[in-house]
Amino acid sequence: MNLENRTVILGVSASIAAYKMADVASALAKQKCDVHVIMTPNATEIIQPMTFSTLTGNNCITDTFDKTIQYSVAHVALAKKADLLFIAPATADIIAKLAYGLADDMLTTTALACTCPKYIAPAMNTAMYNNPIVQHNLDILRQYGWTVITPDSGVLACKDNGAGKLPQPDALLDYIYREIAYKKDLTGKKILITAGPTYEAIDPVRYITNHSSGKMGYAIAYDAMLRGAEVTLVSGPTYLKPVPFVNLIPIQSAEDMAEAVFSAAPEQDIIIKAAAVADYTPKTTACEKIKKEKGVPTIELKRTTDILKGLGDIKKDHQFICGFSMETENLIENSRKKLEKKNIDMIVANNLKVRGAGFQGDTNVVTLITRSGNVALPLMTKSEVAHCILDAIRDVQNEQG
Repeated sequence: MNLENRTVILGVSASIAAYKMADVASALAKQKCDVHVIMTPNATEIIQPMTFSTLTGNNCITDTFDKTIQYSVAHVALAKKADLLFIAPATADIIAKLAYGLADDMLTTTALACTCPKYIAPAMNTAMYNNPIVQHNLDILRQYGWTVITPDSGVLACKDNGAGKLPQPDALLDYIYREIAYKKDLTGKKILITAGPTYEAIDPVRYITNHSSGKMGYAIAYDAMLRGAEVTLVSGPTYLKPVPFVNLIPIQSAEDMAEAVFSAAPEQDIIIKAAAVADYTPKTTACEKIKKEKGVPTIELKRTTDILKGLGDIKKDHQFICGFSMETENLIENSRKKLEKKNIDMIVANNLKVRGAGFQGDTNVVTLITRSGNVALPLMTKSEVAHCILDAIRDVQNEQG
């Protein structure tokens, strides 16, 4: 991800949670984003402006009449430049001022001059947050087009327990990335993605599975979300952070996944089967744990539903179906056979024996196989591979009209 040529104004007001915004500012700056921090005067009592100046490379603005600011009319010039205004943490005071158009400091005057998307993240005592006046003011901001980020719940700085916590920096960054990271070239598209392994139960304790981590499917889901798609993620068990802003359907077995996929498939524009689904499952599952004293058990297996073939059989004219192929030999030949046999549009093929490819890792080496040819990609992060996969699908769909 690269936010070069993007400008974000971070507004920081006087909540103890202001310290979290140092991490947000730092992360954006590392993505080459042009970050400008505006603090209310009271916020400077909680965190030093120098912190933000150092992290962003831009002067942190605290005074409407600061003579060191280079802009001729600072609040207007900065507002015109911004791709996003993001106020976090937002106190009850700043929320009230913005709701009623008061402009008595640099942050409020700049906010009123901004025509870019505007986000606000309340952070305060639970009783204050739940106060009808504060909730009314937030509703006013929503009516004026602001996106209000729901605070987290938990133990607050005042030791009360309830809603009012500023979400963690990673969660705040997800809102920012979703707004400005990429062009929304997948807006209006419904995309179904599968990810992770499946667990095929032998008894209540044991199961058959594989080495899939889910990282590739999660990377595709995250990239599709950033590009504006309406994403449904059907995921086997993983230890990964949930993908924000997507419809997550957790499953366990291959049969669970088949049921979830076929239920959601008819309304999808694009289906990407990145999950490593078990080909076989025990014919019967023991109701109780199989005891060692009974000797080595014989486990009779049966085939699971071939989800990809089933999707190809019911594929609609407008749908694009992409499967994955993990091979250890004859990569292109075997993957192309799979493409034809299963009546799908693309295979993402990789060889488990190639360095940097395969399960668990953060990189992959794949070849994109379509009916018109093959495109071999170099070693990339799975995030980069995800972007290339979606680019290829978009390009094919654009060519087909």
